Amino acid sequence: MRECDVIVVGSGAAGLTAALTAAHRGLTVVVVEKAARFGGSTARSGGGVWVPNNSVLRRARVPDSPALAASYLAHLLGDSVSAARRQALLEHGPAMLDLVRALTPLDFAWVPGYADYYPELPGGIPRGRTIEPKPMDGRVLGAELARLNPPYIRSPGGITVTAADYRWLCLIARHPRGVLRVGRVAGRRVLGALRRQHTLVMGQALIAGLRAGLLALEVPVWLDTPLVELRRDGDRVTGVRVRQGRAEEELRARRGVVLACGGFEHNAAMRSRYQAAPIGTEWTTGAAENTGDGIEAGQRAGAAVDLMDDAWWGPSIPLTGGPYFCLNERTLPGCIMVNGAGERFVNEAAPYVDAVHAMYDGHATGVSHVPSWLIADQRYRQRYPFAGLRPGQAFPGRWYEAGAVHSAASLDELAAAIEVPADGLRATVNAFNVAARNGRDEQFHRGESAYDRYYGDPRHRPNPCLGPLEVAPFHAVRIVPGDLGTKGGLCVDERSRVLRDDGSVIAGLYAAGNVSASVMGRTYAGAGATIGPAMTGGYVAALELAALDPGATDPGALDLAAPGSAAKVAPGDLANSGGSA
Repeated sequence: MRECDVIVVGSGAAGLTAALTAAHRGLTVVVVEKAARFGGSTARSGGGVWVPNNSVLRRARVPDSPALAASYLAHLLGDSVSAARRQALLEHGPAMLDLVRALTPLDFAWVPGYADYYPELPGGIPRGRTIEPKPMDGRVLGAELARLNPPYIRSPGGITVTAADYRWLCLIARHPRGVLRVGRVAGRRVLGALRRQHTLVMGQALIAGLRAGLLALEVPVWLDTPLVELRRDGDRVTGVRVRQGRAEEELRARRGVVLACGGFEHNAAMRSRYQAAPIGTEWTTGAAENTGDGIEAGQRAGAAVDLMDDAWWGPSIPLTGGPYFCLNERTLPGCIMVNGAGERFVNEAAPYVDAVHAMYDGHATGVSHVPSWLIADQRYRQRYPFAGLRPGQAFPGRWYEAGAVHSAASLDELAAAIEVPADGLRATVNAFNVAARNGRDEQFHRGESAYDRYYGDPRHRPNPCLGPLEVAPFHAVRIVPGDLGTKGGLCVDERSRVLRDDGSVIAGLYAAGNVSASVMGRTYAGAGATIGPAMTGGYVAALELAALDPGATDPGALDLAAPGSAAKVAPGDLANSGGSA
């Protein structure tokens, strides 16, 4: 039986950060990945990282502090998440980021103005705490680049768009900064071509940078190697059983196992068991391999679970090529969201988790909210991009054929097409138009939060998020409760140790990322509050495995200037059989 110090299951940001930290601490590590490519859902994501009071924010002179962040999380999460877990994120997140910057080609930049999702709470920052990877040349991976999981949406013609770019590109027909941003994106494309670079951004850059760090430390990543079962000796987890091809193999972990293999968004049976109807697997943008393997293996080992009914929700459009996760589309002036009665039911610009919670809460009353409908007029379509379409570009015929979009010359005709009461829709639009002209949404307060306004139109007055629906034709776009992945999973403590129902620790077993119940509880602190805590959880697990007590040891004392202490895996010991090395 082959063995090493630490086995990491999963190659998203949580898993790769755990592996990087453990290797840096001198432990032998192997990463096993179910998919044929590494990166998981992180590689498909926007790659934002929410970690308060970090060195990148300080460099950008963002006015953050441990006290501010602690106050924000305390008011946001209350008693739903233990104070110890909240504090672990705040204490170890900045050190985690410093280690990643020291051991990989990655650097990060603040995303200016991308507000915390509840910036008006005590400790919230209206200008935001979100950072993202700077564009990076994928050639640092060499042949491994071909094994990087592709992005959720591919940009045409080799164009790369950062989160900071995206905000202004959405205003290309409305704001001079939109045009300037097009020039910047085009310039980056030309410069990259001249240098023969393979420029990566967002989640692609984050995963590529982490994988490059592991390559430098000679940490193997075995692809096409799904977890079958946790290996146990009494009450202690001592390794894993994995499958490679048709054969199964047991690997022994001298220190322990870190589960970082994602949620269960693509497991229809688990979603049906734990989550509210209607639900399925076709509305998620998470990695296809996320079927809850780690969660179920943990449960068989005695682990408790929590938040299984929840997810990183977001209003989404069920398009023919897969779901489209809506960010700015529902925020811009000239649109509303309505239920089956033709009535508004939420601040359309609210954080996306809240918007879907409102959909399900409303659906439970007996009024259909799944699907909901985004109603917009033609002026909205002329002014703004929509789900990858240019301003003014006609909706594709296949969207109409699939029932994702309906258009009509009048609101009454549109109501008939989507089967909502015409008088209800007409009354809703008329009332909203009055509020929009006055610039104040008394019903749901859209546009009052700095978060709402981030994706608004600053040239639209008096409220950048409110505009009347007046210009025919009118459009209705089907909205379903999509997600970026599930957020329920194994219960862990502030040291990333997996817990039983009675609160006792399962020795040798750790979890981070969406395989664990989120430190964000049922809410979402800001853009990147999935990935930032996931990476921090992996980092803390690795410290624990390296015989450091994160609760008593200052990770700021890590010797980041001398990262070469990682022990190497001997080829005959843990050879890469069929995966990437």
